[in-house]
Amino acid sequence: MAFWDGLLRGRASQFDLGTAAANVIPLTKRRPTVSLTKQGAATGHLRVNLSWRMRTSDIEGRPELGGRLLRHPLKFFQPEVVQAHTQGMVNVDLDLGCLYELDDGSKGVVQPLGGFLGSTNEAPYVRCSGDDRFGSGSGETIYVNLDHHAEIKRLLFFVYIYDQTPAFDRTHAVVTLHPSSGPRVTVELDERAPQARSCAVFSMENIKGEMIVRREVKFVYGFQAELDRLYGWGLQWGRGYKTKL
Repeated sequence: MAFWDGLLRGRASQFDLGTAAANVIPLTKRRPTVSLTKQGAATGHLRVNLSWRMRTSDIEGRPELGGRLLRHPLKFFQPEVVQAHTQGMVNVDLDLGCLYELDDGSKGVVQPLGGFLGSTNEAPYVRCSGDDRFGSGSGETIYVNLDHHAEIKRLLFFVYIYDQTPAFDRTHAVVTLHPSSGPRVTVELDERAPQARSCAVFSMENIKGEMIVRREVKFVYGFQAELDRLYGWGLQWGRGYKTKL
């Protein structure tokens, strides 16, 4: 395959041809929603996984890459310097959380911070597996018991950076939904927001008994309280801290 063919291959993604062979449905700006009910995936335990890894180069996402690459093709192979950081690798701690609203009007949050781990056997039927501070292969996981989907009004899954380094643009972060049956659903945090500290990744809403998943990917510069205001949850928030390792 020619060198230029590899560079131009990214154009195909804009047509959202899908990856049926891999049994994956990627949610994109062109295809932002999917019905779990119509996919036969609205029962059993839904596993929502956040995974990420850090990078020092920003080859895939450089906005100026196209113009510079035509003038200086060898620039493609040069990693970009991490600005305002003395180490070769930016450290970041991404956390996965979920705002919930049930059919009876009760609201709350499930997240590692503060120990709000929830439960799948009783309300809110959402449970967090714990806290991954290092971006390990398993990442962070939240489970949703969709056997109780009739009692769930809406969910909002979000990711936030706990530490003091806003570095969403330095992570390869992907949230993957693993239903008990049917195809997986993926949402990539692929938009550049260098100073953002939180991101609403996707929502799940019970619309007349049908569970609809919608890609959000909305970055904000604050934390959970700002996401709360953006989506109208109306909770009271306070600053939380993690114990030192």
